Amino acid sequence: MWPVCKKELRQFFSGLTGYLAIAVFLVVNGLALFVFNDNLFDYGYATLDPFFALAPWILLFLIPAITMRSFADEFRTGTYEILQAQPLSTFRILFGKYLAALLVVLLALIPTFLYALTINQLAAGQGLDAGATLGAYFGLILLAGVFATIGLYCSSLTANAVVAFLLAAIGCGLIHYGAQAISQLPAFSGTWDYFIDRAGIEFHYRSIRRGLLDSRDLIYFISIISAFLLLTLRNLQRRR
Repeated sequence: MWPVCKKELRQFFSGLTGYLAIAVFLVVNGLALFVFNDNLFDYGYATLDPFFALAPWILLFLIPAITMRSFADEFRTGTYEILQAQPLSTFRILFGKYLAALLVVLLALIPTFLYALTINQLAAGQGLDAGATLGAYFGLILLAGVFATIGLYCSSLTANAVVAFLLAAIGCGLIHYGAQAISQLPAFSGTWDYFIDRAGIEFHYRSIRRGLLDSRDLIYFISIISAFLLLTLRNLQRRR
């Protein structure tokens, strides 16, 4: 598992692509929070809500870019057969690649703590709510975990990395915002809108963003991650 993880990390950071992807994530979020956010000083309290609202949109493209080559390039170049010949189970190969994707996301998130420190210093009164902020970061990591499994699943479907990226980006967008968009249709207003919204990831992410670590939200995220890992594992086992 660790050799696979290290191989993925070396491959991602072997050129400028990996560093550029993380830099774009940080720059876009930084500009949106401090430059294009005209209401930054109008909230009356210190908050990182604009960052936590925008970050999923950026991750929706960043994570597919991280995972698109995970299996697609292995299939295209024929190195997956070599990887299978190693004393590693299919699950260890999959989990090694999944762990590498999460580590890259964590590396992208760590510098954003500077945003929190800056906002906290700019606050005239009480600073950031530490509990709510840490809860929001935890929710963002869970969301990244779901996006990473979707990206790996899409990469296991094709030998074309670009197709894998497009499938993953669309899949992440649908699973995150699809239920919320459907719940806002007039046909479901006042009847099924709440239950449809609750079936989507955005509902549970919003709940954790408020600092409420509900076991139901955790079970929801773990279930989605497990489901896509099992689907990806099934695809890989078929190739054996």
